[in-house]
Amino acid sequence: MSSNDLARRIRVDSLRTVHKARASHIGSSLSIADILAVLYEDILRSRPAEPAWPDRDRLIVSKGHAAAAVYAALANRGFFPRDWLDTYCADGSRLAGHITHGVPGVELSTGSLGHGLPVAAGLAVAAHRGALSWRVFALLSDGDCDEGSTWEAALFAAHHRLEKLTAIVDYNRIQGFGRVGEVLELDPLGDKWRAFGWGVVEVDGHDHGALRTALEGPAQAGRPTAVIAHTVKGKGVGFMEDRLEWHYKSPTDEQLLHALRGLGEDG
Repeated sequence: MSSNDLARRIRVDSLRTVHKARASHIGSSLSIADILAVLYEDILRSRPAEPAWPDRDRLIVSKGHAAAAVYAALANRGFFPRDWLDTYCADGSRLAGHITHGVPGVELSTGSLGHGLPVAAGLAVAAHRGALSWRVFALLSDGDCDEGSTWEAALFAAHHRLEKLTAIVDYNRIQGFGRVGEVLELDPLGDKWRAFGWGVVEVDGHDHGALRTALEGPAQAGRPTAVIAHTVKGKGVGFMEDRLEWHYKSPTDEQLLHALRGLGEDG
């Protein structure tokens, strides 16, 4: 399928799984649907039937609370059966509410912010020192950028010239307790990454062509790349867009039908 088709499927499946589980974080999942779709359709080198293929590109999703979107992407790409999505957040399910290692296609259990980039930098060092062909991507939230461990890893990656490492910041400007400007101001975010020695590209995080171009290779030779993806929390569902409450709420039956119809899907 195309990246646009996959993004729509990710949104539809995320809505359904979060609704069924009465779970949280649908806004965060919708925010990254386009980023995940471009990665899985156009960028990442992977083999869904062989998730542990040694030459695969590695994707670390640091914003582990957006698990519904990641699981939807993996299921639609064939890493595991789609009917697993029906078990999201159920007792005994492999699909926990935060991304969990052991699910085919998941590299690292995440949820506590600030852990993703340090692990991704370590993987990139291994690729660099071993002259290996695979690349490493870390998908961060703006909340990850509040964590000191993220900036320690940023210094480390630039020092070691890890050009196989790309950090993607889902910059939707809403965190768990308020807007970024209220919780901890990050602007000018691109300049911060540049000051830490990274090549920086800022894009509309819902523009597939712009994302594809930004993710195809390093922005600058000999430097890691930071892609600042300007996104909208809840993107694709009008009544959820740019609304803090959808960090936590799950849609009612009526809201689910309304959201699905807006995406061209029958209830």
